[in-house]
Amino acid sequence: MPDARHWCDDPVAEAHSRELAERIRAEAEAAGGSLPFDRFMELALYAPGLGYYMAGARKLGADGDFVTAPELSPLFGRCLARQCQEALAAVGGGDILEVGAGQGTLAAQVLGQLDRDGPLPRRYRILELSPELADRQRTRLRAAVPHLMPRIDWVTGFPEGLRGVVVANEVLDAMPVHRFEILADGSVGEVMVTPTPDGLGWQESVVPARSPGLAAAVAEIQADGWARSAGVCGEVNLRLAPWLASLSAALDRALILLIDYGYPRSELYHPERRAGTLMCHHRHQAHGDPYRAIGLQDITAHVDFTAVARAAARAELALAGYSTQTHFLLGCGLDRLLAEAPEDPLALAQGAKQLVLPTAMGERFQVMGLTKGLEYPWRGFALRDLRGRL
Repeated sequence: MPDARHWCDDPVAEAHSRELAERIRAEAEAAGGSLPFDRFMELALYAPGLGYYMAGARKLGADGDFVTAPELSPLFGRCLARQCQEALAAVGGGDILEVGAGQGTLAAQVLGQLDRDGPLPRRYRILELSPELADRQRTRLRAAVPHLMPRIDWVTGFPEGLRGVVVANEVLDAMPVHRFEILADGSVGEVMVTPTPDGLGWQESVVPARSPGLAAAVAEIQADGWARSAGVCGEVNLRLAPWLASLSAALDRALILLIDYGYPRSELYHPERRAGTLMCHHRHQAHGDPYRAIGLQDITAHVDFTAVARAAARAELALAGYSTQTHFLLGCGLDRLLAEAPEDPLALAQGAKQLVLPTAMGERFQVMGLTKGLEYPWRGFALRDLRGRL
């Protein structure tokens, strides 16, 4: 494996990375010598006690590896609260479920705004896979909204009969993906991950697609006119459809808000992205090598929002809206919230710019609304609805 000391001068973290690498290596050897990339990514991010999201290193914020929108500005969660208000009113009350709540910052912002404006959800539920992050969330929420702690609980799966709002901010990009390459004969190849013979690193090989569903998923992309040329590479999230189907089955009446960086299919698989969108983040440095400092860095891929919309339709979820983060936040009253905020206006304005500027998060991040059992002209999608691009 590559020398983790190039990326980390902490011997404890280096040992952690080596331990996880050995676990992945052992599974690859047991599987015949190699693993599909999605399994490698799953272990690197979610192996119990060792994966990036399951271990104790700080991940978000200035002293972590990357910054999310709630960490940049409290206005993000306050805007989201305004959309939650509308949805809770539409169902006559109910719950909010946040999937993957990071350090609890977004939950604190949403609950704080709803505490001021009402109505509060009956329950604010957090579905979190990482015990370490769940502990951070409890600490943050006890400090921010101690009087609301009786309303907050942590769950390990989608609650049955959920009515209200589901929020998933930067969740889909962290799902393990398969990687493909179009071979010289036009067939679909699959990227496999193999330990190097000397036991010091990793190498990729491209073989005819093995994983069930991969060739069919790429064929659907090609039927839309993309990823047809030899040498084109990309990522496919085969876990997305089962995830949405499970979520839909658990819902009664709800609005789902999916917020992430990504594109419609026509942009995601455009020839200018023929190498794919896989990206790693470590100490606020972005790079494309997932085999460095395993377990110490995030691994992500951009979201195919066309695939999300189609999988949602198969799961009996209606597409309620699709827009940029900029227009969603403005539709939720960003300007007014900025004017009313008690914080230093200059500092708050700087954070707001990062949320909406096209060169920052504003255009790179997209918001998709899905519903079950609801039809409503949601305020977040009132200014600009981009569903026609899907």
